[in-house]
Amino acid sequence: MPGTALTSAGQEAVDLAARAGLRLDPWQQFILDQGMSEKADGTWAAPEVCVNVPRQNGKGGVIEARVLWGLFIGGEQGILVSAHEFKTTMNTMKRIERLIRGCPDLHKRVKAYHKTVGREGIELHDGRELRYVARSRGSGRGFTAACVIFDECMILGDDAMGALAPTTDAVDNSQLWYLGSAGIGSLSQQMGRLRKRSLASLESGVPDPVLAYMEWSIDPHADECGPGCTDHDDIASVESLLRANPAVGYRLQVEKSMHRRLTMGDFLYARERLGVGDYPSDVADTWQVIAEDVWRALADAASKPGDPMAFAIDTTPERSHSAIGVAGASGAATHVEVVDHQPGTGWVVDRAVELNERWSPRCWVVDEGGPAGSLIPDLRKAGLLVISPKARQIAQACGQFYDAVAEQAIVHLDPAPLAAALAGAQQRPLGDAWAWARRGVSVDISPLVAVTLAKWGLEAELDEEEPAEPLENIW
Repeated sequence: MPGTALTSAGQEAVDLAARAGLRLDPWQQFILDQGMSEKADGTWAAPEVCVNVPRQNGKGGVIEARVLWGLFIGGEQGILVSAHEFKTTMNTMKRIERLIRGCPDLHKRVKAYHKTVGREGIELHDGRELRYVARSRGSGRGFTAACVIFDECMILGDDAMGALAPTTDAVDNSQLWYLGSAGIGSLSQQMGRLRKRSLASLESGVPDPVLAYMEWSIDPHADECGPGCTDHDDIASVESLLRANPAVGYRLQVEKSMHRRLTMGDFLYARERLGVGDYPSDVADTWQVIAEDVWRALADAASKPGDPMAFAIDTTPERSHSAIGVAGASGAATHVEVVDHQPGTGWVVDRAVELNERWSPRCWVVDEGGPAGSLIPDLRKAGLLVISPKARQIAQACGQFYDAVAEQAIVHLDPAPLAAALAGAQQRPLGDAWAWARRGVSVDISPLVAVTLAKWGLEAELDEEEPAEPLENIW
């Protein structure tokens, strides 16, 4: 918690919620007091607030009180609320609307309760607005907000953060609120970062300058703990339940809560009721699909691609960069290389024509359903033989590339764009198999996709594909 707080607007939020019929537990009031602390100049002491508490304790009440304050007292011009599942966001909308309608002084200030799909929210007569937005790569883009609330933040990755967090950047005194329960592995990217910052602050004794982090959890016994260990917590004890659940005695019952261990087993009980989470390390530092040392071991500065040879093209979803990859025989292995990697797409066709004339590859591979698919007509007009894999073939290509790395049947020159792509890549389900996916909007995996498709193109069937049309026959 930043150490510069002098006052807090939390009590105003507590009192307003009570007027609307929402009476908050002491622990909920504590969160609002800490999260809404102010510096001497009236700005937030903690521009970022994270609440990590097991399910069903009542974090929704904190969200509702914070939203009501922002709309009716704080003068916040824009508030965005988002959850992993949009139905959760809609439930929050219904509860807030019910609170407002039940308080005539608040209801008369509302101009409209918007419920049109894509326009859900509450608009006041003075122009202030609460918007409920789906969590996706594009949600929130174009909005400006003084407060963004991420519910269910144990499932919050870089795409949603990249879309929603910057909406507050142009507001002088803004806040990001994160509320969720224990981490569930790779899906908890942002929660893991916030928790890591808080732990680093505790270890160093230096407060995080912008983050107020509050967590209710236990530290369970490990396998190596001996009898009588007092450094860790027993998941079967009442003390552990009380430590991790501030709402016991308010909305949670001891006996019923502890019986959930019999229903769910120790692992799920520890996560869902005792806050024992699985948090990823900083994803920017981790190669998640192919280990860095495995990939680096395949580098060969003397390797060159030979016949047969295939090229492939890929473009990022936002069309910021494109890559051309090549694959060719290199003894018993396959040589893969990033031939070119530049911003935009305008350069791709001319470069492809140049490479085609020089190397005469057996084919060019472009995913017709991907961003680079728009280049296929111009490539074919230029006389290139372009083939496009189906979804199952894309999955096959990724699997073949992965297997070739595992079997040391790939060689490369260790190009930086390809290494960066591998460091930022993860897997996405594709039928019963998988395909490459980006870890976040800042990651460019087009070099990796290009060499993966190029390798697939070495053995792809060509006779059923649309042949290249000579340039002189086009006009």
